[in-house]
Amino acid sequence: MKFEINHLISIGLRSFASAAPIITEAFHAKPNANGNYLVTLIPGDGIGPEISESVKRIYSAAEVPIEWEAVNVTPVIKKGKTVIPDEALISVKKNTVALKGPLATPIGKGHVSLNLTLRRTFDLFANVRPCKSVVGYKTPYDDVNTVLIRENTEGEYSGIEHTVVDGVVQSIKLITKEASERCARYAFTYSKDIGRNRVTAIHKANIMKLSDGLFLDICQEVAKDFPDIEFDDMLLDRACLHIVQDPARFSDTVMVMPNLYGDILSDMCAGLIGGLGLTPSGNIGRDASIFEAVHGTAPDIAGKDLANPTALLLSSIMMLRHMRLFTFADQIETAVLSTIAEGQCLTRDLGGSATNTEFTNQIINKLK
Repeated sequence: MKFEINHLISIGLRSFASAAPIITEAFHAKPNANGNYLVTLIPGDGIGPEISESVKRIYSAAEVPIEWEAVNVTPVIKKGKTVIPDEALISVKKNTVALKGPLATPIGKGHVSLNLTLRRTFDLFANVRPCKSVVGYKTPYDDVNTVLIRENTEGEYSGIEHTVVDGVVQSIKLITKEASERCARYAFTYSKDIGRNRVTAIHKANIMKLSDGLFLDICQEVAKDFPDIEFDDMLLDRACLHIVQDPARFSDTVMVMPNLYGDILSDMCAGLIGGLGLTPSGNIGRDASIFEAVHGTAPDIAGKDLANPTALLLSSIMMLRHMRLFTFADQIETAVLSTIAEGQCLTRDLGGSATNTEFTNQIINKLK
């Protein structure tokens, strides 16, 4: 049993062993002969192709200097293993930036989550999830402006689990110094870049004294390199309480946390502003970054022209800012948010009756 567990842990450690403690994330690609940037597009499943098409139409109308390179990430069998097709791997590595629609994830069986596979393949170590109230779209909260950075490669999502005996399953939570440090360092750097003066580490080190304790210790060490940024920490349960009581108290803060906590807390914050359909996300790595809609594939409305493309659009705006295309990002963001604020042409999930096409057309009209 000891050998089996140690073997499983060693598998999880392999992807982290070469991580550099200091990483500068940047967009390195250069425009092609036409003056455009190549960006990998992963349309996704369910409503993915529809909302991806909306993004393409809006970008065309805004004359964004991007050429899309669409790829399929449906797993293939290679040397007995389930892997992402070479075409997709080559495209993302070459372009260094990608936009991804929702991908279906099997529950309890089937291939490993493609979202996890993409993060591991390209070592996308930090997941950035901003949640900000949309002016004009009423929810019980009017002042949400949170930024959450989630360690994206380990924790409970390392996939290190096995059956001990029938009816007993053990799942191992993997926390390493290297992965914790690069995520923490990115959180402080990001906080400085966006003008926030505090980083808060979210954890359960009172219970998981070794694993979460290590994550917290590393955050405290990294904080010493950023004397202009205040640092504190908060237990996960207390953070949840404070956020739903008064989200405004986190408006000057970047929260950083291990993988599972980030998955849960980011969705909770999304619920405060109206749901995952209004929430962007970016997965950041040293050599590539993938921006994605984090909501589901909504197979019940796929192909019916009912899907809301806002989450993918906002994620693409994060992508544009990552690419330093700030003018186009601001232009499209203004068109999207003003369309929602006016409330005259909203998709059903936002309380309206507009189709995907009508909503997209309204955004395009505001670009003219």
